[in-house]
Amino acid sequence: MVKAMPADADRYNDFVKFLLRDYRPEDFEALWNIDQLCFVPGIAYSRRELSTYFRRRGAFTLVAEQAADGKHQIAGFIVAELNRRGIGHIISIDVLPQSRRTGLGSQLITAAETRLRRSGCHTVVLETAVDNSAALAFYKRFGYSVASIHPHYYSNGVDALGLEKDLTEVERSRQTG
Repeated sequence: MVKAMPADADRYNDFVKFLLRDYRPEDFEALWNIDQLCFVPGIAYSRRELSTYFRRRGAFTLVAEQAADGKHQIAGFIVAELNRRGIGHIISIDVLPQSRRTGLGSQLITAAETRLRRSGCHTVVLETAVDNSAALAFYKRFGYSVASIHPHYYSNGVDALGLEKDLTEVERSRQTG
């Protein structure tokens, strides 16, 4: 749902609201199409890969909907998982081009981190292409730092940066702040 923006608003994205919900199997085609729009061939997932990530043990997918023309339309999603060692992994975060810079990516990553933390996660990792400066800047704003380089990580030969965030630091700062 989009609220009207007052004339003196500093930040336009404070007024866009999205509903987050868990993935449903009937969402698959829409989410796969969003992934194809968000990433170039060789980085975008095949149907089989994406389907596998949705079903992995410890994985969850949050879907973001926005009300438009009386209907709820999917605007983005995030796939994450938690392993038995308490390490979370952001597998993918996808936001439609027209929904970027609305705060949706922030809402998705915050919700996923919260869910991971409540499930006992102490560290979150993710990968992003070395040439995706927008994603790198986004993740750095959320406290992720470069921990590794993965040569030829993507099927198109592009290297990936492995990023990491310590969620126990976040939790400690909340308790003391």
